[in-house]
Amino acid sequence: MPADTTARPGIDAGPRRVLIVLCATEIISWGVLYYAFPVLLPTISARTGWSLAAITAGFSASQVVAGLVGIPVGRLLDRHGPRAIMTTGSIVAVLALVALATAEELVWFTAAWLLAGVAMAGIFYAPAFAALTRWYGARRVSALTALTLVAGLASTVFAPLTAVLNEHVDWRGTYLMLAGFLAVTTIPLHLWGLRLPWPAIEHETAHAPSAVARSRPFLVLVAAMSLAALSVYAVVINLVPLLTERGMTTSAAAIALGLGGVGQVMGRLGYAKLVARTSVRTRTLLILLVSAVVTALLGVVPGPAPLLIAGSVLAGVTRGIFTLVQATAITDRWGAVHYGQLNGLLTAPVMLTAAIAPWAGSALAAWLGGYPAVFVVLGAIGVLAAALSTAGVPR
Repeated sequence: MPADTTARPGIDAGPRRVLIVLCATEIISWGVLYYAFPVLLPTISARTGWSLAAITAGFSASQVVAGLVGIPVGRLLDRHGPRAIMTTGSIVAVLALVALATAEELVWFTAAWLLAGVAMAGIFYAPAFAALTRWYGARRVSALTALTLVAGLASTVFAPLTAVLNEHVDWRGTYLMLAGFLAVTTIPLHLWGLRLPWPAIEHETAHAPSAVARSRPFLVLVAAMSLAALSVYAVVINLVPLLTERGMTTSAAAIALGLGGVGQVMGRLGYAKLVARTSVRTRTLLILLVSAVVTALLGVVPGPAPLLIAGSVLAGVTRGIFTLVQATAITDRWGAVHYGQLNGLLTAPVMLTAAIAPWAGSALAAWLGGYPAVFVVLGAIGVLAAALSTAGVPR
């Protein structure tokens, strides 16, 4: 593992403030920009007459934009730190939400989602991970774990809140209220809480970012993580249809999906111990392979319901750890010097496959004649990702 030159002893108070601020802003940003949408989707379609597919396409496009914009954002993060980027991202997010709430035509609604994608690149996990990686140095795993644990509660908080607001002020009023909440919380928090000096890198490593980005291990890692993301996130979106095909009620299937979120938190709690006991190659292979096997078993095992629910929880465990495996993939292999730029290059295709995962699952179900076969295919994709990951570590 490359030597870590970014640890800065004696400034514990500053990084702690940063971590607290990012925990708050990430749960709000994810809750407002991401998890409010599926709650409002049926109402938006009913009130506007736009099809569910057309509305969802705009949301998926925002994920693609976020991945692409994340590449130049990563370079800026390495040079200047996250304060200006995340503050600007919050401002753009507020503008995008207002545009969503006031869009009278589908084309403008879609354009608003594209603008939201630009904001996501500046305020979602990637810049927050870069900030904690640089400011926490060798202690980054505990900080990243804490952040993802808290941000993992975004759906728990904002899905029911969005539903309550929607009942009283409809979807447009809900987005306007959420925009106002985002504005009065994340903008000042990013502006105030991230003013800690950006640590300079004292010793440049031999890993030039352009050389790393063209290297075989990096390209293989990108392919492995992208395929894994396709499998992991397709499971999330398509689990309820699978379980209902297995005879479970929609309510029971939704509970199973929610328990998968509990598993996600459980998995993240154990990540630090996993890091201490395994090499980067071993733990990446292990997590991707277990995820693939669980996915395939969900497609093969017909029941009973408690066994399927247990599978959902285990899938959540591996999904939670996968987030941290991705967050630490660059530093575990090439150090923290060019984390922002290299992580941006890694994240872009991962977000692309995550964005197409919902469509891919439903398309495969139509083609293969049901969701059990889809999960077997997704498991096979996960196995391929696991196999590729073994070659994604520099010698």
